[in-house]
Amino acid sequence: MIACAPGCQNFALGWLKRKVVFEDVEAACHGPSIHAEFDRHASHEDTMKIQNAIALVTGANRGLGRELVQQLLAAGAPKVYASARDVGALADLAKAHPGRVETLTLDITRGDQIAAAKARCTDVNLLVNNAGINRSKGLLAADSLEHAQAEVATNYLGTLAMCRAFAPQLTGEGAIVNVLSILAKVTLPAMGSLCASKAAGLRLTEGVRAELAARGTLVVAVMTGPVDTDMSRDFAGPKSSPAEVAKAVLAGLERGDEEVYLGDMAAWINAAMAQDPKGIEREMAKYLPG
Repeated sequence: MIACAPGCQNFALGWLKRKVVFEDVEAACHGPSIHAEFDRHASHEDTMKIQNAIALVTGANRGLGRELVQQLLAAGAPKVYASARDVGALADLAKAHPGRVETLTLDITRGDQIAAAKARCTDVNLLVNNAGINRSKGLLAADSLEHAQAEVATNYLGTLAMCRAFAPQLTGEGAIVNVLSILAKVTLPAMGSLCASKAAGLRLTEGVRAELAARGTLVVAVMTGPVDTDMSRDFAGPKSSPAEVAKAVLAGLERGDEEVYLGDMAAWINAAMAQDPKGIEREMAKYLPG
């Protein structure tokens, strides 16, 4: 795990001190702003009934991915394929839920493993693209392109490869959930390459949604603020719990939401983007790498 860069730490400290009030924040966000879930474009006619879901969750070995598996099972999903690069880390899930959890090795940057997953998981009707990485590097300050290339390979190209592999079987009540970040909408320079990869992931989500609309496939973008997982271990600001995020994702699926947001930071950024996009760009520009 790469530690949070100093610019990211400064942003966290600034967030703790910030007392920003937008008069119309609830209207701008289409929902409450404090520790809350809210959505946009929630008029999608298609919904996903969790009790009918055969799900494949990537990055299921810890954090949000593991919580998504557990909440899907608790909500009545008949079967969940839990995947991770280290399949051994999933053994306890399979043992605790015999017949309902199947585990598989899956690195979403490897085409051969995606092909094997597609061949095995022919009954999947809910794809949850949760796997992602964060190298906490700036765009110019990084010592090489390796960090940005790794983030794009996982957060964009890997997610795209999974969508391409499973889209053909996601008809009727099928759905894709792409776990992104509110940083898909704005750049925090201390994590510039992450933001770029997540922005690409958001454009990907919108494009896949358009291509699958005629088939009735629900495509959901999940954009949260910081989540209390290993990836944000060093972030000092408020974080949503994996349980809160997973609950919001499942509720969004049941409602047919196309975008799901969670947390104060997501509310603040989303409202600011609606009201003053250049203002939020200038605010975030204060937090540089290094």
